[in-house]
Formats: sequence, C-alpha cells, structure tokens
Amino acid sequence: MKPICKMAVVGMVCFLAGPASAFEERNWLTAQLDSISIRQHLKAEARWVPFPDYTDRTAWNNLFQETAEVYIKRGEAALNYQWKVVNASYYLEYERSGSRKIMENPFSQNNMALADLLYAELAEGKGRFLPAIIDGVFHCCEMTSWVLSAHLKKQKTRRSLPDFREQVIDLGSVQVSEMLAWLYYFLHKEMDKTDPSISLRLKHEIQRRTLTPFLEQHYWWMALDSRPETLVNNWNPWCNTGVLQSFLLTETDSTRMAQAVERSMLSVDQFINHANGDGGCDEGPSYWGHAAGKLLDYLQLLDMATEGKIRIWQYPLIQSLGEYISRSYVGNGWTVNFADASAKTAADPYLVFRYGQQTGSENMMQLAKALYSGHPMRSTDVFRVLSSLKARQDMAHIEARTAHEPFTWYPETEVGYLRNEDMVLAVKGGYNAESHNHNDAGTFSLYCFGYPVFIDIGVGTYTRQTFGKERYSIWTMQSQYHNLPLINGQGQKDGRKYRASGTTCNASRRSFTTDIAGAYPAKTGIATWSRTCTLQKRSLILTDRFRMKTDCTAPHEEHFMLRKEPDLSHPGKVAIPTEGGVVTLHYDARIFTATAERIHLDDPALTRVWGNSVYRLVLKDRTTRTKGTYHLHITASPLPSPDPLHP
Repeated sequence: MKPICKMAVVGMVCFLAGPASAFEERNWLTAQLDSISIRQHLKAEARWVPFPDYTDRTAWNNLFQETAEVYIKRGEAALNYQWKVVNASYYLEYERSGSRKIMENPFSQNNMALADLLYAELAEGKGRFLPAIIDGVFHCCEMTSWVLSAHLKKQKTRRSLPDFREQVIDLGSVQVSEMLAWLYYFLHKEMDKTDPSISLRLKHEIQRRTLTPFLEQHYWWMALDSRPETLVNNWNPWCNTGVLQSFLLTETDSTRMAQAVERSMLSVDQFINHANGDGGCDEGPSYWGHAAGKLLDYLQLLDMATEGKIRIWQYPLIQSLGEYISRSYVGNGWTVNFADASAKTAADPYLVFRYGQQTGSENMMQLAKALYSGHPMRSTDVFRVLSSLKARQDMAHIEARTAHEPFTWYPETEVGYLRNEDMVLAVKGGYNAESHNHNDAGTFSLYCFGYPVFIDIGVGTYTRQTFGKERYSIWTMQSQYHNLPLINGQGQKDGRKYRASGTTCNASRRSFTTDIAGAYPAKTGIATWSRTCTLQKRSLILTDRFRMKTDCTAPHEEHFMLRKEPDLSHPGKVAIPTEGGVVTLHYDARIFTATAERIHLDDPALTRVWGNSVYRLVLKDRTTRTKGTYHLHITASPLPSPDPLHP
C-alpha cells in the first residue's frame, strides 16, 4: 500500500488539471483484511465504547462538567413534548408540490426531542427522563419508515409514501437507527425495569430496518459495483457510519457482525477511491461535515472496534480531506462556497478539532478553537455529541488562530484559493456534472476585508425540483446567476461533457487560468473563452480572451453577483460597498454598458445568508464581437482609520 503524495499547496509553480476521473483504486481498508480476521479482533459486547456505562455517575459528571445544566434543561423542555404524527399527506406532499419540509420538520422535531431526553438522562442519571424516553422510543417504533419522503422514490413503487413491504436505508433512517442503537446500549437495562418488551421491540426494529437490509440489499450509495465514472458522494460515509454504529451496539451474532463490518469497509473504500487525490470536496464546505467529517467518524469507530487493527490515518490524503475545511474558511463566519454549499457554513468546531487531533493538523485544531463559541453541541448524532464533550476539554489549551495560506490549489477538484492582505479569491474550473453541481465552470468569488463582495449565491431550500429534471430551471443553478459570461446570448449547459479545460493555477504569478468554452452548448458558436484571474497587492485583474467560430446574434455579457447594491453613477466604474472599505470594478465604458438589478430573496435558506436581496451586475458589450479581450480591474480601498484626535 503506497501512500498518496500529500497535497502541495504553497510555493507551487504551475499545475495542469486534466479532465480524467479522480478514481484511484486505493482500497486501503480492505487491503488490511489479508493480514487480520475481523471476527477475531472485533470487541464483543460493545466493549470498544469510549463512554462510561450509564451507572458510572462519577465518569459522567467528569464528562459533562459545566455542560450538564444545559443538557438537563433541554431535556426538561422535552418532558412534556407532544410526539408528532407524520401524516400520509405529509409524505405525499413531496409528489404534489415538491416540498420536503412538511414531512421532515415534524420528523426531525421528534428525533431531536428524543435525543434531548437521552442526553439529559445521561447527564443526571436519576431516571427522571425515562418515561418520556420510552414514549419517544415507542413512537419511533410505530412509524412505518424512518426514511425521508424525498428518498422513498428508491422503493420499487417509486412513490413518496412508505411501503411497508420494503425497507430502504437512507440518510434519515440511519440517523434514527444509530440514535436508537446508542439509546439501547445505554438504557436498555433501565427500560427493562418498566417492561422488557420496550428494548426487545427497539432492537427488533433496528434489525428489521437497518441490519438485515444492509447485509441482504445493495443500495446505490454503497457503490459496491463502482466504476471510475460512478458518482460516490457524502451518502456513502454518512450511511455507512450510521449502519456501523447500529451493528456495533446491537448485533450479538459475531458472524453477522463481521460480515457487516467487512461490507461497510468495501463500501467506504469506494468513497476513498473516488475522493480527489488533492483532498478537495467538489460538494463544497457545507458538505464537508457529511463527507470528510463522516469519514472521520467511521474511521474512528472502526479503529476502536477492531482494537486499532484497522486504521489508515497514516495516509496524507486523509489529513488533506480534513484540511479542506480550514483552507476554505475566510473569516467572520464566511467560507468559500461553490455548488449547493452555503457561504455561511457553520462548521462544527468540535468535529474540526477532532479531525485535526486525529490527523495531527495544528491548523484544524487552531481553527476549531477560533470557531468555538462555548455552546454545547445539540444534535441527534449521539457519537458526535458525546465526542464533543471530550473535545471540549481537550480544546481548552489550544491557541485560537486561523492560518491563511497565500496559495492553495486543488488540481483534481480544479479549485484554487489566492489571498493577499485584503482579498481572498476563490476560483474553479471543473465540469457541470459534479456532485450538487451548478452550471458554474470558471466562476469565482471575491472576499474583501473578510467579507463577500462578488458572491456565489448557493442554493435555496431543497425540494423535489432541486434534484429532479427541473433542477436547472431554478435560477440559482444557472450560469447567468454566477460570475460568468453570457456568450452570444447563451448560458452554460449541464452535463458531464460540459467542462472547463486547460485549467492551471500559478503560485508565482498568483493567477488562475481556464478555458470555459467547453461548458457552453455548441449553438453558442464559441471556439475559445480563456479566463485568467490574477491577484495583485490590493486588486484583481480579470481577463477574458475569446474567439467565436461563427457570427454572433447577441452581444456578450459579463455577469456578476453582488452582496450589496452597486453604485453605477460614474461610467467606467462600479463602486460596491462592503464592511471595512469600498470595492471598485473598473471597466471600459467604450466597450460595455453597465446595469444592475435587485433580486428579491424570500427563501429562508438564502435570506439567512444574504438578507432580503442580492444584486446582479451586467456589463453588456455594445457590439456583437467574434473575437476580443475583456479587461476588468477590481480594486479594494480600505476605509481610512479613524483619527483618535478628531473623532
């Protein structure tokens, strides 16, 4: 097993990114099965669990410490919780209107209430929360399915109403399954004092809904028949982590246990095999916690359950997958975002710290401390919540710091970050079939003085349309609502073949270049459209060189998405306010006319990031050119420091 070379990011001269698949047959997990027997090394009766037994009150007091009061109060608030019925109409609404939330909201509220009760009981240990916990367990067991309405189309019926004849394993079901598995592990003896049938039913439902289907069925996210072109995304480590916990905490048959662990290793190997060797995440930072973060959880669980016999922390790629989140952080709560990711990603500081601690990344541990607010974690993910209590204690002596490398380049992901004193430039090449893709090959984002100016809008609330045939009818998915040109009246096209080419990033020149012609449909008539972004001391030079194959029927347009309203009162200059200064886009008024439109936002997923509006700046060529060069110069001017003598 040859370790992959660590991602080089600082001081690189130039790398060319090719369009080949990132697939590499590493198989680091299953390669270790040749030398050990999983069945021999799996710790029986969950003796691997790193948390105290329920009755060890001293250990729990030491673990919760000052957070106990918070968790107990959350549990007290759930003592009189009214368990919500997820009606059939809530599931069917996904088919009728595309809404997921009408089903997901009551389902999530039930799960969170049960988790709050569990943590409160672990923190207090007096049995006060057990009656409500039993109500919650009974309610969960009575549900036909734990699968989210949006994912029930994987049933043979292709409908969004659960079919009792078929079990599906999805993101929702594994979250419930793993939570109930931990609840069973900690409290089944206590629940037996009320009625042994409670624990028996709980274990039976985990077996029926998760354990047996995992061993007997093949779900797409398992990727066991993976080929280089297969899309393997965050579902893989997310689902495998939930399934692994469910087996490790409830399965008593050692043969079935070993089979499940080996099957999950085969599956997670496919996630690692398909991971870009540079450590980048094409799904963006919002998905880091569910992709690389879930991989961390899985590898830690596997390490503990096999007495340390299965561990792959030594591979530099594992660390690089983690450090993607620290390199993507801009500051002031903002992070670089592409595709469906959000520019305000609330990275879990406990998870970032644990990843850094496990891989020896000082940057991650220091960023975690900088992000740390002191608030105890609240989640249905029991393993993460209890692990966060340990991380909270270990984090106490870490220095808070955000390490900003001046140059980061992910050659396989085709994403680059360049920084100077006042600016952070994020640019991408790529192709228009990446996971959670937008038609955005060649786009960029620019942050000045720690805040976004030229933005990537992200994605609205998920609906059926988000992942259906209508995806690219949604405006946030279209290239004309990214920082990209409209060429001969045409935007980019979705599909694997629509891609940027010749993508390079040069550290010494502090520039990024890509040809985005291939991301546009043939009817555009474009031969080449080479985009170069060069970051200077306090400015960005954007140069687009193009040549058409045919005459144009519409003038080209340069589109830019802005967080704040621009001032167009001076021809040749667009002034854009931001915290700490003013950003000015300089353009040739002889070539372009400038207009701006306000885009009203009412989707909560967008308003929580950008407020009630964003703006689209359009520079429209005055003629229909078949070849030419557009030079745009963006400068950042800080506000003058206040004079202490003349406030």
